[in-house]
Amino acid sequence: MYIKDYRDLPLEPSGVDGLTVRWAINASQGASNFAMRILDLEPGKSSTMHQHDTEHEIFVLAGSGEVESDDGVHPIAEGAVLYVAPHESHQFHNTGAEVMRFIDVVRFPLILPK
Repeated sequence: MYIKDYRDLPLEPSGVDGLTVRWAINASQGASNFAMRILDLEPGKSSTMHQHDTEHEIFVLAGSGEVESDDGVHPIAEGAVLYVAPHESHQFHNTGAEVMRFIDVVRFPLILPK
């Protein structure tokens, strides 16, 4: 069994300005089906518009913002859960005054956004 406080995980750049990632669970811990990340999106910043080849689940831990997808722009805040279907384009915008932190679960092996 693997147990870790997410705050002890290294904060890494994601390659997108204002977006950092902590790899909570991946192949390093023996996971062979899913990867779990904790992402921090700084106020006023956005992820890139992207899609994944597999489904994608998200839980917003803190902050607020919007998610933009094929069917429009939707407000999200602490406590929101999201399901993003395979190949659905999506982008996160932090419209709040604090970091928007969310858990992100993707199918493993991770296929980077297109």
